[in-house]
Amino acid sequence: MKVPLYSPNTERPQLAREIRRLEQDVLRMGALVEQSFRLSHQALFTRNLTTAEVLPVLDKKIDRFYRQIELDCTAIMTQQAPTAQDLRCLSAFMQLVRDLERIGDYAKDLAKIAIKIFPYAPHFCLPEIAVMSQHAQAMLATSLVALADLDEVNGRSIKRLDDAVDNAYERLYHTLAHQRCDEGVVEPILLLVLAIRCLERMADHATNIGQRVAYIVTGQRG
Repeated sequence: MKVPLYSPNTERPQLAREIRRLEQDVLRMGALVEQSFRLSHQALFTRNLTTAEVLPVLDKKIDRFYRQIELDCTAIMTQQAPTAQDLRCLSAFMQLVRDLERIGDYAKDLAKIAIKIFPYAPHFCLPEIAVMSQHAQAMLATSLVALADLDEVNGRSIKRLDDAVDNAYERLYHTLAHQRCDEGVVEPILLLVLAIRCLERMADHATNIGQRVAYIVTGQRG
């Protein structure tokens, strides 16, 4: 049986308005996560540590959105008897904000890496890692546009973009793992391995968001 595409519940306009408000809150949270990602990129690749200092403040705002959206979704589920279509939207929102919260955490981790790696000379892999970061940021932006438009096709397209990030991760990991350490100093190499792992996971969470948008629209997972 084909599952109907998601549409707001016109018979219960108050519920439809509350779900729409929740969607706007998710998008506001997403904008903060995008900002965190962008600032962590600047900290790591332009060596601008001033931006790194902003990340903890942004992370607290992201966490507040995360907690409030989960509470609001739970309240609607338990108090307003939403339809099956509304329930799948609310459950997807709850999963979505977990993905966003994790991306924000990884952005904060990248800023910490930027601070620790600052005393060392720039590594020759940094330009390629920066491209990897740009791809992951583009994936996040695409997933949020898909959510704003409830665009199933755009949501599912992110999985293809994830392949480029995964391939970059494999190449960079191999390069870093086989690099000879100058004077036995391994910290900058280890920090960059952590950085590419953060970026790979951020891309995975962006992919999850796209998949969850497709689930909201179609009711089909995967």
